[in-house]
Amino acid sequence: QVQLEESGGGLAQAGSSLTLSCAASGGTLSNYAVTWFRQAPGKEREFVATLSASGTHAYYATSAMGRFTISRDNARDTVSLQMNSLKPEDTAVYYCAAGRSSFLFTSAGAATYWGQGTQVTVSS
Repeated sequence: QVQLEESGGGLAQAGSSLTLSCAASGGTLSNYAVTWFRQAPGKEREFVATLSASGTHAYYATSAMGRFTISRDNARDTVSLQMNSLKPEDTAVYYCAAGRSSFLFTSAGAATYWGQGTQVTVSS
């Protein structure tokens, strides 16, 4: 059973940067496509960014495009989400998820494994 754990959340000022990391235990993260989702208070969970198992293909939500970068560190077996130019509307709990296949996925229903989430709060 693969277990995912996010880290790197916290409080940030608008315009600053944060990097979230997703690590796995019980499995090798490089075998799976990994997607970041987020859920703001009172809102549904939404797609942020996804990365193929090979790390060669990525896809971003419009809100993340140009500001966020998803990447893999195979040596550490982690997937990171570099978030730049943060905005107050980026405030949410961020979750990483792994799919059973190596292909990109943007739907929460396609995820097999989930982390517990990490809070990101951006102040104006």
